Amino acid sequence: MSDIRFDGRVAIVTGAGTGLGRSHALELARRGAKVVVNDLGGAVDGSGAAISAAQSVADEIIAGGGEAIAHGANVTRADEVADMVAAAQARWGLIDILVNNAGILRDKSFSKMTLEDFRAVVDVHLMGSVTCTKAVWDLMKEAGYGRIVMTSSSSGIYGNFGQSNYGAAKMALVGLMNVLHLEGAKNNIRVNTLAPTAYTRMTEGLIPEEAGKLMTPESVTAGLIVLAGEDAPSRTILCAGAGGYAATRIYETDGIFLAPADQTPEQVAKNLDRITDPKGQEPYEQGGQQTMKFLTKAAAQAGIKLG
Repeated sequence: MSDIRFDGRVAIVTGAGTGLGRSHALELARRGAKVVVNDLGGAVDGSGAAISAAQSVADEIIAGGGEAIAHGANVTRADEVADMVAAAQARWGLIDILVNNAGILRDKSFSKMTLEDFRAVVDVHLMGSVTCTKAVWDLMKEAGYGRIVMTSSSSGIYGNFGQSNYGAAKMALVGLMNVLHLEGAKNNIRVNTLAPTAYTRMTEGLIPEEAGKLMTPESVTAGLIVLAGEDAPSRTILCAGAGGYAATRIYETDGIFLAPADQTPEQVAKNLDRITDPKGQEPYEQGGQQTMKFLTKAAAQAGIKLG
């Protein structure tokens, strides 16, 4: 298998001043991409701002013979993101790859969390990804090419105590991916989601240092490169960390049909074991498949021929 290369491609990586984003930016550049290194330069909780982190990564890329520019756009502000995209266009033309990696943490139990802290985390992770994606979407459609990677988390897919804001935002990105995968397909825009686990400043203190040494950002970046490549899949949730790689898929059970007279809460409760039985479950590609499944069952019982 030939090496995955990005020669001539232009990539924007948000939150690329440290941690995973830095690793993503450096590897994309090493493989030939021209990289916009975006980072607000704030603290883990989103406070503060400085261009120094992004500039340091851009300088490292340039020193290694690559091409890069630094930009300190706040991903939640459409005007700043538009300026970042314009800067990339002015320098290199089209934007081929967007890696939505920027994020903050404000962990607390839901009882103790303020609405401000909930909103702030959702704004950066979800709306930041929406804002950046919106800024490049039509450019990618016109070019007939685009690779977009969202960054989710097991905290959103499966849950994690004290991270209701983070988890809600991260699962929302899976829903965004599902829809954009459908809308972008005809224009060769492939949209995927990375669900990483790594030892960075966002996980420091949560994971023992010895274990953290196994959880390198570079091991996660290996997965990112595949999702951003020419032959990338689409609508894939790739989980990566410590050298482990897996895929999360959302399945729907076959379920049951209840006749009109039995469509009561009591009958639903009585049949929960059958409803949740995984036998015959399937991954769906779009919401209409669920509707058709239910209609098919109902029509068969009523003796109605569909189609």
